[in-house]
Amino acid sequence: MSKKQKLELTWIGKDVRPKLEPRILLADPEKSYHAKHRVTSADFFDNQLIFGDNLLALKALEQDYAGKVKCVFIDPPYNTGSAFAHYDDGVQHSIWLSLIRDRLEVIRRLMSADGALWITIDDNETHYLKVTCDEVFGRASFVTSFIWRKVDSPNDNKGALSPDHEYVLCYMKIPGGARFRQKQDESILSAYRQPDAQSDRPYRDRLLKKNGKNSLRFDRPSMYFPIKGPDRVDVYPIHDDGQEARWAMGQKGVDDLLEKGELVWKQRELNGINRWVPYTREYAPDSPSRPWPTIWADLDTTRQTKAHQKIIFGETPQFETPKPEDLIARILEISTDPGDLGLDSFAGSGTTGAAAHKMGRRWIMVELGEHCHTHIIPRLKKVIDGEDQGGVSQAVNWKGGGGFRYYRLAPSLLQQDRWGQWVINKDYNAEMLAAAICKLEGFTYAPSDAHYWQHGKSTENDFIYVTTQSLAPEQLQALSDEVGEGRSLLVCCSAFRGDASRYANLTVKKIPKMVLSRCEWGHDDYSLNVENLPQAPRQAVAPQQVGLFDGDSAEGAA
Repeated sequence: MSKKQKLELTWIGKDVRPKLEPRILLADPEKSYHAKHRVTSADFFDNQLIFGDNLLALKALEQDYAGKVKCVFIDPPYNTGSAFAHYDDGVQHSIWLSLIRDRLEVIRRLMSADGALWITIDDNETHYLKVTCDEVFGRASFVTSFIWRKVDSPNDNKGALSPDHEYVLCYMKIPGGARFRQKQDESILSAYRQPDAQSDRPYRDRLLKKNGKNSLRFDRPSMYFPIKGPDRVDVYPIHDDGQEARWAMGQKGVDDLLEKGELVWKQRELNGINRWVPYTREYAPDSPSRPWPTIWADLDTTRQTKAHQKIIFGETPQFETPKPEDLIARILEISTDPGDLGLDSFAGSGTTGAAAHKMGRRWIMVELGEHCHTHIIPRLKKVIDGEDQGGVSQAVNWKGGGGFRYYRLAPSLLQQDRWGQWVINKDYNAEMLAAAICKLEGFTYAPSDAHYWQHGKSTENDFIYVTTQSLAPEQLQALSDEVGEGRSLLVCCSAFRGDASRYANLTVKKIPKMVLSRCEWGHDDYSLNVENLPQAPRQAVAPQQVGLFDGDSAEGAA
């Protein structure tokens, strides 16, 4: 039987997937920073800045944050072939797709059911990126593609065309799951009458008669019927030219208005005769809003953003394609509420964290480059101290406050000794080892002060104990006795003697043997740098598949 075919984008190495090690995160209080006092009751101090490979960092977050992130914004390297100061952006096309796909899959698991993903991208990969996102999220989860105008001045490029925009792709985790907020627009109120003798609220009256397209009687015959006017004379919908029209709603809707006394009657002169004309009264919304446009030409551009960064960093901007704070602020305004959690795993200059912090959102950022220390931390300190009054500070009346905790990825749990054997990394102390094994086995690391053997738990009665000791039968018996009936304990040790199956409430495993096949140990760099990645072997693909193969003929390449 032939393999079931499906419509998909294919590329070299698509089937190769990394076996990621769920690393623990190590806090560094020296690099963390908090305001000296609480500025408002809405200050957040548990924001996270993580230094390390972003794919490993995403995996590290999964156990604690799966299903909790409301908004994800990423600005990945665009695969343009340009050499940026902080990113290797010239990644081979197929590898770029694989690396983006791997990150999207973890990101989706981190997102809440009502969460949304926003990705900035340019023309080089936007269409391939959309198809990749369709595979990960499903086509029904696609919201739209926004256009951000990034250039507001003439380009001196001698070419015939000068691209002045980038795209922002938006996806929901679940189709229809996200609830987006409309754009606040006070100008809408100008279409309403101010309160007067007829109403104590702003209002406008609309003809009950349908006008414009499909407004004739034969378009909707059931909506042509009489309504008793104030003088008890039947009123029909008639256009000014004498044609029979129709009402804007059916009989039931009109009856409901009459019952509630919400039909407004006014006298109008038609062909020299005063006639009663019915209207519906619409009151101004308490919070006037309208849908957001998908072309964003009213935001700061790259030029203005670089000017802001020059003030922040006190030097010529180091980032060639920085995103403005008001772009991030708009995304947060549309898709989040104060207190919601946002994530950016390509932190760059730290714009997402800065904008989210000023807007009262919690945030997590990940960055591998050294600019995490030279740019992001100094920038966040200025935000927290209230010294950064650029970006969206004026719009949100930012005065400072809050803080963040700095973490770095722990090294790989296992390393090879000089004989090529996998052993526990010498940089791990007992606490780190226990936390790492807990994460690998799906336990929450929660060491008990009362019981030395309770390093973590998966339920109220299921615990884990991690030790580098070799346990004798009498030690296992003692553990079994302490655990008692109704509880269970996973014992992870370097070795043990005796028959562990004798103890009904114990499961005994050896470390590191128990985890050897779980992950790619010792792999610290999954970054978007082609030099760090193995080339996947070229494989033939059936001609019916839609695919991409670097170097293929024009007929076979996308």
